[in-house]
Amino acid sequence: MLIIIESIFPSNFNALAIWPFIILRHKELKKDTVLLNHERIHLKQQKELLWIPFFIIYFVEFLAKIVIYKKSKLAYRNISFEREAYLHERDFGYSDGKPMLSFIKYL
Repeated sequence: MLIIIESIFPSNFNALAIWPFIILRHKELKKDTVLLNHERIHLKQQKELLWIPFFIIYFVEFLAKIVIYKKSKLAYRNISFEREAYLHERDFGYSDGKPMLSFIKYL
């Protein structure tokens, strides 16, 4: 389910997946199939792990990557969930056939 909320996003974010919703910064982003697919991959990851474990792992991994990379953007891009989603965001059938817990190979 898509929701548009312009006011919650920092300037460098366009979307956020919180199962079962994809929250977008602008209604024009509904047309961005690559962005939507990226967020659907996150929904699938959240569904596999259940909501709370997903966000705990995401946050802990982000903190660890900050220590390693010293830059938040680089840390974000190297979170295993993000690596999987960015790698497959143009594969529009990926989330349907995605192997269970496949983010692990991107750790």
